[in-house]
Amino acid sequence: MKILVIPDSFKGSLTSAEAGRSIEKGIKRVYSNAQVTIMPLADGGEGTVDALAYGCNGKIYNINVTGPAGRKVLCKYAVINGNTAVIEMAGAAGLAITSPEERNPLYTTTYGAGEVIKDAIKRGCRKFIIGIGGSATNDGGIGMLQALGFGMENTDGRPVAYGAAGLKELAVITEENVMPELKECNFKIACDVTNPLCGKNGCSAIFSPQKGATPALVKQMDSWMEDYQALVKRTRPLADGNIPGSGAGGGIGFAFLSFLNASLEPGVQLILNETGITNHIKTADIIITGEGCMDGQTVMGKAPAGVAKIAKQYNKPVIAFPGCVTDQASACNNAGIDAFFPVLRSVCTLEEAMEKDRAQRNIEDTAEQVFRLIKIIGTIKLN
Repeated sequence: MKILVIPDSFKGSLTSAEAGRSIEKGIKRVYSNAQVTIMPLADGGEGTVDALAYGCNGKIYNINVTGPAGRKVLCKYAVINGNTAVIEMAGAAGLAITSPEERNPLYTTTYGAGEVIKDAIKRGCRKFIIGIGGSATNDGGIGMLQALGFGMENTDGRPVAYGAAGLKELAVITEENVMPELKECNFKIACDVTNPLCGKNGCSAIFSPQKGATPALVKQMDSWMEDYQALVKRTRPLADGNIPGSGAGGGIGFAFLSFLNASLEPGVQLILNETGITNHIKTADIIITGEGCMDGQTVMGKAPAGVAKIAKQYNKPVIAFPGCVTDQASACNNAGIDAFFPVLRSVCTLEEAMEKDRAQRNIEDTAEQVFRLIKIIGTIKLN
């Protein structure tokens, strides 16, 4: 029996790889000779670096960069296939690494994200896969661009401040000191939002409040974003803040599109393509996936649904082991997940359920019981 295990992470509890190994242990209790292949998965957000490093035999690097609040933070990224860097913007400019007191998009910066890209270029990388979710910023990506050599200057010819405050004073963008290697680079951006740069659905209005912006600041930043877009269009006529995803990552989507000739792609599909999971699915007998919580949103482009969609192209059965489910999870059955089995096995608090040891044990035990059922059914003759 050839079993392909492709789980997403159980956020706050287990990485994708850890969940996969737990599923494998449960299966092996029943089918000790089963050929189990684990392919960690992510959707471009948290866990993308680990998933692709594991699935593509990549190497992890840890570097000190400028964090969103200006202090140094340790950020990891991966290099796969020799010259492809896998980066999570959240690792260098994320909300999760910003203290509540530091959360103010007027000052938080994407500068560190540019430093990671710069480091990868110096290591020989020319291809990039970058997840831009989970940022603490709303600077339109100017911090990242500054780190790559773009001059962001005020009317006095001085570098502008970090954060959205820099957009307020931005008057001139220069390119004399841009890294020449950028012309050789290809950027694929994992992006699952369609928000424009400005307006009622723009990054300032929709995302900045959760990053610490007041209603008054939201209005100001949206105006500065409009000015920023107009400034960019003077030298780059094709720059367009209305392109879906331009507002992702506090406007860094716009920066990637306008200055780095990037493509914005659905996160799950990008990761699936990069790891060559389709080839593994073709030869498997059963596909196993999972995630922390399976609900109605799972079918809206999340990792397990992406796996199921490919599996059904080859008529492969799909089983999911989520941490928990909601009433809307039944939609997953219509999306190609043939059956799902929540792993929670007793009444407990959320904190207890997310304890690593407990979560691993629950997944192992659930996988074991499901495969015991599969083994029994294989011996029953049904009329």
